[in-house]
Amino acid sequence: MFDLDGTLLDTAPEFVVLINQLLVEKNQPALPADAIRAQVSNGAAALIRFAFKVEPEDDRFEPLRLELLDRYQEKIGSHTRFFPGIDELLQKLAQHNIAWGIATNKPSLYTHKLLSVLDIQPAPASVICPDDVQFRKPHPESLFLASEHLDCTPQNIVYIGDHKRDIDCGKDAGAITIAAAFGYIEENDDIDAWGADYRVEQASDIWPIIEKLLN
Repeated sequence: MFDLDGTLLDTAPEFVVLINQLLVEKNQPALPADAIRAQVSNGAAALIRFAFKVEPEDDRFEPLRLELLDRYQEKIGSHTRFFPGIDELLQKLAQHNIAWGIATNKPSLYTHKLLSVLDIQPAPASVICPDDVQFRKPHPESLFLASEHLDCTPQNIVYIGDHKRDIDCGKDAGAITIAAAFGYIEENDDIDAWGADYRVEQASDIWPIIEKLLN
């Protein structure tokens, strides 16, 4: 099981373009791409808070958030790519008859549209969005539901994510966890403090871990 943004897919380029377009239109300076990338895993609200320095209670906040989401829905998938090594990993999983899926905090409206645009093959056997559960990550409910979809125990799941909430979700579900250091890591975040079972610097490091677990 993969987290989506920052783990399976590099969706940040779309948000870099959209956030900076909004900023320039509102007569504010554009931001460095790396600064925006680090916030993508936290969602649209966090991006607006970070870019415009406004809090949710501010009257400007919700219109900006909705404008960002409207523009994202129009452009979704246009600049999104696999992280290097992910496509090869999915092919390896298929060769070994290992099912894969997604557990994300990205709403299903955007998740399923993105997956439809990209038409990933082999297709995921389970896609869990916050709309599908009562409690979103870091609560483990997403992986409990995934285990039902995949007909396995949570302990048979390997969950890969680029945020502490992903690792907390995996650990609390009893899954094996892999921290993706290649994802959207905030500047002061300490990946090693998340307590993941494994840490990978690139996606190509994931298959050797799975192969070791299989053996």
